[in-house]
Amino acid sequence: MAAQTDTIVALSTPPGRSGIGVIRISGPDSLHILRTLVSAESYNPTPNLMRLKSLIDPNSAETLDEALVCFFKAPHSFNGEDVAELHCHGSPVLLRTIIDLILKLGARLADPGEFSLRAVTNGRLKLTEAEAIRDLIDAQTDTALRQATRQLKGEISNRLRPAKENLLETIVRLESSLEFVEDDLPAVQHQATIDSLLGLARDLSRLRSTFAAGKLLHDGIRVAFVGRPNVGKSSLFNSLVGHERAIVTEIPGTTRDTLTESIAVSGVPVLLIDTAGIRNSSDEIESIGVARARREAADADLLIVVVDGSEYLREEDQLVLAEVSDIRHIVALNKSDLPTFSTATFDGRVGADPNCSAVMSVSAKSEAGLESLRAAILEPFANGSAHSEGLLITNARHHDLLVRSIEAIASSAQLLEDFASEEIVLVGLHSALRYLGEITGETTTEEILGQIFSTFCIGK
Repeated sequence: MAAQTDTIVALSTPPGRSGIGVIRISGPDSLHILRTLVSAESYNPTPNLMRLKSLIDPNSAETLDEALVCFFKAPHSFNGEDVAELHCHGSPVLLRTIIDLILKLGARLADPGEFSLRAVTNGRLKLTEAEAIRDLIDAQTDTALRQATRQLKGEISNRLRPAKENLLETIVRLESSLEFVEDDLPAVQHQATIDSLLGLARDLSRLRSTFAAGKLLHDGIRVAFVGRPNVGKSSLFNSLVGHERAIVTEIPGTTRDTLTESIAVSGVPVLLIDTAGIRNSSDEIESIGVARARREAADADLLIVVVDGSEYLREEDQLVLAEVSDIRHIVALNKSDLPTFSTATFDGRVGADPNCSAVMSVSAKSEAGLESLRAAILEPFANGSAHSEGLLITNARHHDLLVRSIEAIASSAQLLEDFASEEIVLVGLHSALRYLGEITGETTTEEILGQIFSTFCIGK
């Protein structure tokens, strides 16, 4: 990341045509640049108040736009710096022209996430809160949105504060015992310290255990439909999506390419992928589609193997089932509305096939069994639920640091039980405190911060 003495600029709204485009400027020259753009060096804006102003090109004196402008004076801004915002009309050409002009006035383009990084560096946000902004922007479901909002309000920092205070108290006690020999821990206090550390490890373990559900909420599930041609994969895909996304005909091999659509299942983002029917074909285009279907199957978190339950199991069905035997899958017996429908062929399969989590009777036509199918999609992941009234750990970085801190605390507790010297015990406790500090940003290195904020959008 570049020095924070620079003045930076970026478009904070998505690129493309829109009613409004917001340009954000941050740094020591923000007010000077704003004054230059409104062609008034004496302009003294009231902080936090929007005003309608003409934006002028200082080189040609030409009016570029009528925009709402606002100035936020340090430290009372999002990132603790002088910040100016220009709410312009959303023409891509206009926005690019104004940003180019600001660059000529001495600003530089912001790095990804640099506005938020400056907010963390200046103490306006905890690192977990800044990461929650990214998750809030990327949230795909209402449930994910609520979790990101909770984290943005500082719940992770608040949850970890007692643990850090507990660790500090223990460290001070052991440091004192190390410094003053006469202050060696009496037997009762020695055991109390061990119990305290073990209790702390259990509390952090409970928080860590929420990651299975949190990861599901954050990353979602990639689900691919596979099966031979004409078993109703596309029809079932359309039924789950809720509209006619895929073309459906009676002609086998209608689907030649992959189709994707995102849905929410009990608050969990699910990416559904419709694929070409798997069979041996001399048709070059269909063969390419079959190859893509196999690639999607290999990359999916879960497969829905669609079988026509109104017919005898064909050799092509057996080929598909054999190919997916090493991949987590559900068998969806389609066309349960037909009188010839039967489940007999698959009775007992769930117990016999460790990678088959369910055999479902469904009908894409009547939509019978779809709710059970939705539930079956979630069941193999985090016990099928991402719902929680409490805080969930959704970030893999947080989870990894929690695991490290728990292991360090447990190791120190064991060393205390073995009557190891305070110096050795303190190594683990200091490491645990550092790991917890890395979660909230107090002890995170600049290199790690750069890696984290490189995943943010430019204007945030």
